[in-house]
Amino acid sequence: MSDLNIRLAAVDMAGTTVADDGLVLAAFDAAARAVGLPMDGADHAQAQQYVVDAMGQSKIVVFRHLLQGDETLARQANSAFEEAYARAVSDGGVQEVDGAADTIESLRNAGVKVALTTGFSAATQQRLLVALGWEDLADIAIAPTAIVRGRPFPDMILSAVIELRIEDVRQVAVLGDTGNDITSGIRAGAEIVAGTLTGAHDETHLRAAGATHIVESVRQFGDLLTH
Repeated sequence: MSDLNIRLAAVDMAGTTVADDGLVLAAFDAAARAVGLPMDGADHAQAQQYVVDAMGQSKIVVFRHLLQGDETLARQANSAFEEAYARAVSDGGVQEVDGAADTIESLRNAGVKVALTTGFSAATQQRLLVALGWEDLADIAIAPTAIVRGRPFPDMILSAVIELRIEDVRQVAVLGDTGNDITSGIRAGAEIVAGTLTGAHDETHLRAAGATHIVESVRQFGDLLTH
């Protein structure tokens, strides 16, 4: 075990442990169509870029921004997004990032508890877990709720700290593929806030957000914590 005394790894799902081959943007297009957002031209490109930049955030928050605070339309768009993504998951559109399950099992065997976090709803997170056969893989799976705010807020990480009875936030390591993952980890006071290069944002973006470490994949993150 590393001398860092890490007792909790808070690990993102899509782009970090789960490869979804662009399903988020495809589901966004379905949502945009459902609420009448532009489907081509500069406005559509700008909206898609915002979705990429906001990766890691709770999806309802993203739609509130794109729809200028119209809560009814934002909820309609979010529902359409979740339905489109769920269909893609059911059709086999997701797979684990190479080594993800083995890494999580190795961390737990080494005494590190693992929380899987997401910007998706709890229902979509559960669909992902079932599709991958991961229902019992981690110690806990956490999604945004009406009380637990999504990224970039620290709530999901701190909820895991509380529920898993971790003594000190300095015993926490965070891994994600977006700037919002990094911001969330920093705000939670985690000792390690690592960015992985398997997802939405590149090394420059992750370092600019304040990542303490950059890893090629979740497998290298596991090595960081256990060697």
